[in-house]
Amino acid sequence: MATKPPTHDIDESDVTVGARKRKAVGVPAVLHALDIAVDQMGVTRTARTLMRVNQKDGFDCPGCAWPEEDKRHLAEFCENGAKAVAEEATIRRVRPEFFAEHSLADLAEHDDWWLGQQGRLTHPMMLDEGDTHYRPISWEDALRTVADALRELDDPDEAIFYTSGRTSNEAAFLYQLLVRGLGTNNLPDCSNMCHESSGSALVETIGIGKGTVSLEDIHHADLLIVAGQNPGTNHPRMLSALEKAKGNGATIVAVNPLPEAGLLRFENPQTPRGVILGGTKLADEFVQIRLGGDQALFQAIAAHLLEAEAADGGVLDTDFLARHTSGFEEFRDSMRNAPWAEFETATGIAEAELRRIAELVRTSTSTIVCWAMGLTQHKHSVATLRDVVNMLLLQGNLGRPGAGVCPVRGHSNVQGDRTMGIYEKPHEGFLASLDAEFDFYAPRKHGYDTVEAIRAMRDGRARVFLAMGGNFASATPDTLVTEAALRNVDLTVQVSTKLNRSHVVTGRRALIIPTLGRTDRDVRRGGEQRVTVEDSMSAVHASRGRLRPPADDLMSEPAIIARLCELVFEGREDSPNVPRADWKRLGEDYTLIRDHISRVVPGFSDYEQRIAGGRTFVLPNGPRDDRTFATPDGLAHFTVNELEYPVIPEGRLLLQTLRSHDQYNTTIYGKDDRYRGVYGGRRVVFVNRDDLDAQRVADGEIVDLVSEWTARDGRVEERRAESFRVVAYDTPRGNAAAYYPETNVLVPLDSTADGSGTPTSKSVLVRMERRQG
Repeated sequence: MATKPPTHDIDESDVTVGARKRKAVGVPAVLHALDIAVDQMGVTRTARTLMRVNQKDGFDCPGCAWPEEDKRHLAEFCENGAKAVAEEATIRRVRPEFFAEHSLADLAEHDDWWLGQQGRLTHPMMLDEGDTHYRPISWEDALRTVADALRELDDPDEAIFYTSGRTSNEAAFLYQLLVRGLGTNNLPDCSNMCHESSGSALVETIGIGKGTVSLEDIHHADLLIVAGQNPGTNHPRMLSALEKAKGNGATIVAVNPLPEAGLLRFENPQTPRGVILGGTKLADEFVQIRLGGDQALFQAIAAHLLEAEAADGGVLDTDFLARHTSGFEEFRDSMRNAPWAEFETATGIAEAELRRIAELVRTSTSTIVCWAMGLTQHKHSVATLRDVVNMLLLQGNLGRPGAGVCPVRGHSNVQGDRTMGIYEKPHEGFLASLDAEFDFYAPRKHGYDTVEAIRAMRDGRARVFLAMGGNFASATPDTLVTEAALRNVDLTVQVSTKLNRSHVVTGRRALIIPTLGRTDRDVRRGGEQRVTVEDSMSAVHASRGRLRPPADDLMSEPAIIARLCELVFEGREDSPNVPRADWKRLGEDYTLIRDHISRVVPGFSDYEQRIAGGRTFVLPNGPRDDRTFATPDGLAHFTVNELEYPVIPEGRLLLQTLRSHDQYNTTIYGKDDRYRGVYGGRRVVFVNRDDLDAQRVADGEIVDLVSEWTARDGRVEERRAESFRVVAYDTPRGNAAAYYPETNVLVPLDSTADGSGTPTSKSVLVRMERRQG
């Protein structure tokens, strides 16, 4: 049996700092993952559960969205995937007695680690206005409470519906239908905070907001540029794909302010080479770039390619440029007098090194650029990614083997949720298909994204907040503002598997509605159910849990949403704005939901047949499939982008927020970050030793981090995160790093990326202040 839940929060006084790792995974990763899994699940349950992760007859890992090959390993999971499974499949339980013992004020005193470690939620719980404790409530009363609150709104835009990336396709499709049937497009989701910049840039330039590569492309690329990404922690299974690419002769360039262990050397625990022969060196080049300097890097590469073409010819794919692109001449002209000195300033990289990296691109026969939040969470992120596309277009690196764009998504179905319509700015084609299928008229006015939703709650324009999964309070920027906004609404509703910070930051009334997870068996009147997900590379497959649920009457997300649709639309069936469907049957048989999806969403025809027997199908992708682009002129677009990069005042640092290794998004698995040499704590800030010397701060000293933000009216606003241990670290001068959610408080709500609205969590201007007393 697993141990009892922890009784203490993380004690930051116990933090120790040791040597950084120069390699990732290996036997230590396996042992650490098994230690956590056994602690949460016990030995027998661990063995039974982990063998079904990412298997064709099993369940999709609730962690990242990295795809699987058709041929699966017996152990098709990584260290952090095992941790994610253990968190959900834990035998720990949070029953009504727990809430009777712990008041809301008591729970609010605990940190995210402690809250998450208490176990699975088993019963709907209600917090009435003025109460100190949650109380149990029946399933029917809980769902009627939500439905009544929605029906009583003066305006449907007074409701906000958040979604995390773990919601299945079936749940996401029903959820967006509920919201649009209510009359709003207020569908903020976690994409708004992560890859919205990717979607904005890619839709504009190539006509689709998704990546254009497959696993086979990764395996056979000649050159892979991995920028602003730490796969060793965030997507460990990607390391196996990179190792295979290396075996096929690929060159890998890592671009990151921090030297991440996973891109230095990979010890694959499933091969003799990884276990006893020292593993595989992955990165041939490590470009230690300054925060926010990535646009300058890709502009420099493009400038070098254009110069080489002008000098000798044969560098650019002129046929591709002529047949499939527009705007090339304007782009070429904008780069004629490339500002190499400014490229050096922005990147912190000497021109000779920039040109050496550019030469790797020039001589590559096929190039892929992979990226994550290191590129998407800056003010100029959309421009940066447009310049990534510019560079790839020059040599025709779209729509051919081993080439393309590869935004590496986070949660396991975050891409699928967007495909299913979880988007505050839906396109007309999707809405028209939805109208035809359900015989109603969906709203066209754009809704709130995540930042706009926080502003609406803050300003009293929203009265109900419903979250389908996730941990909104800890995932969002400007923590104090966000928490005040949540407390300003009439009702907050959290559909969740486990306790988190969002359950203790409530509206005047609050509901916790527990739900089944990926690992749980889902049996409805229609029999045993399965759901589907879409991975980072547009492949769709089924997921079916096998474990007995934490409570016998626990409902799935699709069943919860279907019942809400029944209650919300009850008596309104004749309205032209209400979708028509047999909600009860949809909640009992998910094949019927997939039948609707097949007629609404392109690429899902014969849905049920294509997922049968553990099969996977890949959604259509114009740039990848046949070099077609869903842009107004049907061509891929070069763009002209003014060079931008952060300028850091004297005595200040530019902070990026990031994950520790014992963490996935806001879920804290443990107290350590062994790859970075941090043990027993999380409130640390990584700073270049020369910056410490210049500011006369000692390694190991405790400081407050104070962010500085100039508001639109010219006022300088400050936000404070207290008591961080300084760690001298190999990061560029002027740059720093610290873990979120502890440092989300420093990210101003109004500091967002141009064109996407993504919070600038990788560009936070801060100063260090010594603790008083």
